[in-house]
Amino acid sequence: MDLSQFKNSLAKAKPPAGLVPALAALWWAGKDKWEKAHTIVMEEGGKDCAWVHAYLHRVEGDLDNARYWYRRAHRPVSNKPFAAEWDAIAEILLEEQH
Repeated sequence: MDLSQFKNSLAKAKPPAGLVPALAALWWAGKDKWEKAHTIVMEEGGKDCAWVHAYLHRVEGDLDNARYWYRRAHRPVSNKPFAAEWDAIAEILLEEQH
């Protein structure tokens, strides 16, 4: 699945089958379902979920918490527009999923 297909899947009620947790959380974030996305990343570990977790807290406006999760993800703190960061995370995670 590429970024375009992933974004188009947001029109559906549920995420595509077989997504890793970080991508599933990002999918829900793309549908403005912050709580659902946050629940997924809270229950999972790893750097990818930490990266999505950081993004979620940046969107929320909790920058201290976001910085913590960027450190856990071993990623620089983003200052990109939210949509651009969402796309960048999605592209990398989709590549890694293959």
